[in-house]
Amino acid sequence: MTPIFGTGKATAELLGLVKKVAPTDVSICIQGESGSGKEVLARQIHKLSDRSEKAFVAVNCGAIPKDLLESELFGHVKGAFTGAIANRVGKIAAANGGTLFLDEIGDMPLEMQVKLLRVLQERVVDPVGSNTSVKVNVRIISATHRAIDEQIEKGDFRADLYFRLNVVPLALPSLRERVEEIPQFIAYFASLYCGEEEPITLTDTFTAAVEKYDWPGNIRELSNLMQRLSVLYPGETVDLQNVPAAMLPSGIQHLVDDTSVSRSFGSVDGETDNSYMEIVMSAKGVSAIGDHDLSLKETLNTVEKDMISRALTEVDGNVSMCARILKVQRTTLIERIKKYSLG
Repeated sequence: MTPIFGTGKATAELLGLVKKVAPTDVSICIQGESGSGKEVLARQIHKLSDRSEKAFVAVNCGAIPKDLLESELFGHVKGAFTGAIANRVGKIAAANGGTLFLDEIGDMPLEMQVKLLRVLQERVVDPVGSNTSVKVNVRIISATHRAIDEQIEKGDFRADLYFRLNVVPLALPSLRERVEEIPQFIAYFASLYCGEEEPITLTDTFTAAVEKYDWPGNIRELSNLMQRLSVLYPGETVDLQNVPAAMLPSGIQHLVDDTSVSRSFGSVDGETDNSYMEIVMSAKGVSAIGDHDLSLKETLNTVEKDMISRALTEVDGNVSMCARILKVQRTTLIERIKKYSLG
C-alpha cells in the first residue's frame, strides 16, 4: 500500500491530524479531488487504529447501480428478489469490528442515506427481505470530491447524515498544492515500478516540466506516468524530448512543443531571441500579426479562452451544453476550463 507521505506543510498538518484521530472510533470524512489518494489515506488511518487486525471494506457509492446498492451494503436473504438464490452478507456486516470506507458518499441516493443514518444511530443493519436486524460494530470513514454543503442546500444530501459522517473533516491537498513533494513521488514510483532494473531517473528539464504541469488526475496520474516510463525506458535517464508526445499528459505535450519551437529558432539564455527574429522578418518584408509580444500559440490560447468563457456564460455554466455548442468532447472542454482557470 502506497502511504500518504511528504514534507510539505499541508501534508505535515494532515498527517499530524491522522495520528490524533486514527486510534479513536470517531467518524471521518475525507475531502479531496479524484486521484489524490482518499482511499490510501483511509487505509492508513485503519492501519494505525485499534481495528487494524479486522477487515477494511471499501465501497464506491458512485460505481454501484442504484437498485443494487442496498443489497451491496446491507446484504439480502435467499428469495428476497429475483436472482437472490442464496443469503448474502452485505459490506457493512463484512466490516464488523473493522472499518467501512464509503468512497464518493456524495453520490449516494437519498433513500439510501436514510437507511445508512439508521445504521449509524442504532448500530444495526436490516438485510433485504429479512425481518431480523443484525448488530454491527464498524467505524465509518467516508470520502468525497463534491461540495457536500452545496448538495445539502439543493436537497440532494441529508444534513443529519453529514453531521454524523463529518465529525472530523480531513482535507487532502491536490498534487498541484504539493509541488515541492513531486521529486519525492517521482523517486518513490520509480523504485516501485523498476522491477529487476535500476529505477529510472528524469532529467532536470523533465522534472521541471512535471512540476509545472497542473496534474488534474493528481497522484494517480503521476503514478501512471512513472509506470509507463519505467516500462518504456527501464533503468534509463529519461529526457522530455525523447518521449513521444502520445506517451505524455497533454499539458506536458505543450511543453514539449514549446521547447521544440524554441530550439528551432535559436535562443539566448534559454529564451527565444525575438528581437533577432523580428529583424529577419522585417528585412523580408513580413510584418508582425496581432500583438507582437505574443506567439502564435499564446494568441490561439487567448482566442480559445475567450470563446469558452463566452459559451459558458451563454449556457449558465452547463459544461455538457457548452461542449455541444463548441463541438468538442466534454472531457476536452473540462481540461481547457481547468487550464484557463475558468471555474
